[in-house]
Amino acid sequence: MSFREEVTLSFEATKDKTFEENYVVEVVPGVRLLRFAMVYGANASGKSNLLLALTFLHEFVFNKPDDIEEETGSEPFLLDTLTPNEPTEFSLKFYVGKTKYWYELKLDRQKVHLERLYYYSTVQPTKLFERTWDGGESVLSFNPVVVKISQAAKDELSLRCLPNMSFFAARKQVNVAMKEIDAAREWLRNGILPMVQPQTRMFEYASEKMLENKILKEYLLDFVQKADFNISDVKTDMVKQPIPQRVLNMMLQDEDAPAEIKEMLKKEKSFNQVKASFVHRVHNSRGDESYLMPDEYQSYGTKRTIGIEAAIFEAVSKNAFLFIDEIEASLHPDLVEFVIEQFLSQRNRAQLLVTTHYDPLLNTVGDDLIRKDSVWFTEKDETGNTDLYSLVEYKRLYRISSLQKAYRNGVFGALPNIKK
Repeated sequence: MSFREEVTLSFEATKDKTFEENYVVEVVPGVRLLRFAMVYGANASGKSNLLLALTFLHEFVFNKPDDIEEETGSEPFLLDTLTPNEPTEFSLKFYVGKTKYWYELKLDRQKVHLERLYYYSTVQPTKLFERTWDGGESVLSFNPVVVKISQAAKDELSLRCLPNMSFFAARKQVNVAMKEIDAAREWLRNGILPMVQPQTRMFEYASEKMLENKILKEYLLDFVQKADFNISDVKTDMVKQPIPQRVLNMMLQDEDAPAEIKEMLKKEKSFNQVKASFVHRVHNSRGDESYLMPDEYQSYGTKRTIGIEAAIFEAVSKNAFLFIDEIEASLHPDLVEFVIEQFLSQRNRAQLLVTTHYDPLLNTVGDDLIRKDSVWFTEKDETGNTDLYSLVEYKRLYRISSLQKAYRNGVFGALPNIKK
C-alpha cells in the first residue's frame, strides 16, 4: 500500500519503568513487551494502512483460494514505476508462551516467492521450514532435526501448497504432526483478532456474544455503569426476521449458492437475528424508574463503545493482539482514556494497538496514562511513501513541557500540511 521502504513497529519496551506493572510483560528474563501502543498521523499518512497490512498478513496466512488463478490480495506501492512489479515482504516476531518465533513472507499479487518459519531454542534462530519458488513451483524443505515427517507427508504438503496460498493454509489439509510449527500456527490463528474500523458493526458482534456469554454481559454492564451511560441492563433475544422478497430472489438466483441453502430459504423465508434492548434507570419526582428501550434508540457512540469493549474482552480472555483504527470515532475524549485505562488495568499478555487523532492523550505521557515508548507516528514524504517512527527517537523529551503542543507545532511531524 503506502509503504515502499521497510518500517518496523515494535512492542519491545525500553528501560523506562513508568507504569511497569500495567504496561509491561516480561515473557522471558530480559525480554519486556508492551501491552499497548498508539499511532498518530495526518489523514492519508498511512496509519490505517499499517493496520490493513497486519490484517492482510493474518488473513492471507489462512486463506485457501478457490483456484490457482486467484490473486493473493497483496497491494504493492503504486506511486512508482518499479514497485508495482516487486514483491512485498513481511516479517513477524512473536512469542508463544516463552518460545520466540520469527515468520517471514515474500509475495506479489500472483504467488508466494519465499516463506520461512524459525523458532529460538537458543539465542540463535533455528529454521523450521522454508518454502521457495523454483522452476514454476513451490519447493518445501524442513529442518529434519526438529520437524520429523515422512517423505509422503512432505510430498502431499508440497502438492497442496498452491503458489497463491501460504504454507499454513496448505498444512491445514494434511494430517501430520508438526509440534513446533503447529504451536506457531495456533497462535497466528487465535492470537491475532480481526481489525476494528470505525465502520465495523461491533454492536451486532457484542449482542451475539452476550447472548451466549454471561461473563461478557456482566463485564459490559460493569463498564457502561462505570462510564455513566445510565444503563442498568441489556437484554438480548434471538428473533426471526423475514427476508425481503427482493433479497430472497437475488439469493435464489445466485448460481454459486448451494442447493441445500436455497431449499432452506424457500421453506423458511426468514433468518435469525439477535435483538438487544437496554434498561435505562432514571430518577424523577416519583423516585427511581426503569424503562426498556430498543437498540435503535441508543446513540452510535454508545453502541460502538460496547462493541469495542466486547472485542477487548475477547483479547484479554485469549491473551490476544487487537488493533483498532481511529479509536476515538464517536467516543467522547474522556471515554477514550477510560477504555485504555480499563484495558491496562487487566494485567495479562493481551496487546492493544490503536490509531488516533486525539492528541490530548500526549499530555498523559510519562506521568498519567501513556508511556513514551508506546507512542508512534506515521508521515508521508513527497514521493507518497509512509514512514513509521517512535516518540523515543526524539532526544531531550524531558525539556518539553507539553507533548501535545509540541506535536501541534510540528516538532514530531505527522501533521497535515495545510496550505493557507
